[in-house]
Amino acid sequence: MKLFHQLLVAPAALGLLAPMAATATDFNATELNINGVSDYAATSALSSREQVTSITQFSDVYPTDWAYQALSNLIERYGCVAGYPNGTYRGNRAMTRFEAAALLNACLDRVTEVTDELKRLMKEFEKELAILKGRVDGLEARVGELEATQFSTTTKLDVQASFVVGANNFGGDLNYSAKQINEIDQRFPDDGEGNRGSNLLLASGDAGQVDLTKSDYVNYAKKNFGATVFNYDIQMILNTSFTGKDLLTTTLRAGNFGSFSFNGGPTTLSTLEVASESDAGPNNAFIDKIFYNTPIGEDFTFFIGANVGQDDMLPLWPSAYPQGDASTVLDVLTLNGAPAAYNKNQGPGVALNWEKNGWTIGLQYVANLDNGPNSDPQEGGIATDNSAATGTVQIGYQSDQWAIAAIYSYIQDASIVPYSTSFTQLSYLQDIDQSVNAFGLSGYWQPISSGFIPAISVGWGINTTSFDGDSTPDGYVSTSQSWQVSLQWQDAFMKGNTAGLAVGQATFATDLTGSDSPDDGNYAWEGWYSFQVTDNITVTPAVFYLSRPLGQLTPSNQSFDQLGGLLRTTFTF
Repeated sequence: MKLFHQLLVAPAALGLLAPMAATATDFNATELNINGVSDYAATSALSSREQVTSITQFSDVYPTDWAYQALSNLIERYGCVAGYPNGTYRGNRAMTRFEAAALLNACLDRVTEVTDELKRLMKEFEKELAILKGRVDGLEARVGELEATQFSTTTKLDVQASFVVGANNFGGDLNYSAKQINEIDQRFPDDGEGNRGSNLLLASGDAGQVDLTKSDYVNYAKKNFGATVFNYDIQMILNTSFTGKDLLTTTLRAGNFGSFSFNGGPTTLSTLEVASESDAGPNNAFIDKIFYNTPIGEDFTFFIGANVGQDDMLPLWPSAYPQGDASTVLDVLTLNGAPAAYNKNQGPGVALNWEKNGWTIGLQYVANLDNGPNSDPQEGGIATDNSAATGTVQIGYQSDQWAIAAIYSYIQDASIVPYSTSFTQLSYLQDIDQSVNAFGLSGYWQPISSGFIPAISVGWGINTTSFDGDSTPDGYVSTSQSWQVSLQWQDAFMKGNTAGLAVGQATFATDLTGSDSPDDGNYAWEGWYSFQVTDNITVTPAVFYLSRPLGQLTPSNQSFDQLGGLLRTTFTF
């Protein structure tokens, strides 16, 4: 009999032997009448009761009776229940204490017999039981290992949908004269597609002479980019793992930002991080990214993708601003103060990263999406002179509260450098062989707990241009720089809400070929407050200000600036 069952039976036995209303001095041998119990037990076997072996032998016991299962267990397991000669049990009759004691005694005797038999069998098969126990322990260990390591291919879908309502206002007195337009065209005569500098600057849409009625740049900007707009972007990210450690990432995207005020107009500096639109036009879904990564050993990670971004494969992102994609505003202020080094070039790519004890090293190569898939080596391909590729090396260190990283990017085609002043951009776009060596140093610090003290992110970049032709034209950008300082407060004024503030200078010329000195300074500011309405809905009002986004294309005696305001609502699930 198991110890648990013994513990159940023992209290019952004591209850039967103890009178309900007796004190300690009342217990004596006469009142308990143990001899009477023994006599009753001996004579009961000869009385009108008969032993049964199955509960079905009782004609008056039914499965619906509340004690049916208990009575069945006593009969079938221990054989210590008797009935009347007429095949009845008479379960509703009152039971004397003698009868209860006799029944309990018979059951306990039977239990003792069963226990002794089990002990004998266990002794006889002691060796066999030991072998079986060892095998069971081995099976349990193997099952535990299988449960810990088993994995089935799974795909997780993450969705981010953003609504953006906003408008821009343009200020200043910039009004180009015919002479100034001609000077721009002489300096930047051809981008390789027949567009002069003024065509690109004023987005005239043709390669001919610019209509001088558009040369009032402030009115031109207001007319083409001054309306209130309502745009959207949706990203559906499929993360598939085959081993539990690797990851295949596929991003489907759709949007309707076009080339309007929040996606490159009138300057690229006003582009929002969330802005997107397919080359096929608005409201068309497209595959934005598809790439795969897997660990190699304990310290290395390998990336490969047919359409992958430089930023997707870096081992360390050295900024705490902004924390989360739901609160981004200007894209130029998400690139660690070094937009050229962190250029987000996207296309066929491969990378190998090493990470250990907080230290990281990353090596990667990305060919531009417009060039890499092209099999004509005169137009593109991988590792050709026309791949428009970037090669990046990053070294960094990251702890719980801070991180710092140095980065170098070789940019094969200067035209893919993002987010610079219009002057620097026109220089990079010209149809001459020019590459860029971009360096960046960025880092951040964040407090242990949220509160008044913000997370601080800083970054700086410097870039040099190499010209591959026989002669270097005068007046082109040979050196450029950029920087950024950002602050972000977690749980600002209310738990779950976030506030951010950033200021910096997009890539601007600091040195030109020839004897000219540049005047290409600019500033970009943004501020925002993010309301965490629910776990899945974030509402972010934001403002931004661009001072001299055209850079040197704004004459020193004139001005041009852009003030934007927007309300972004982001749904994540």
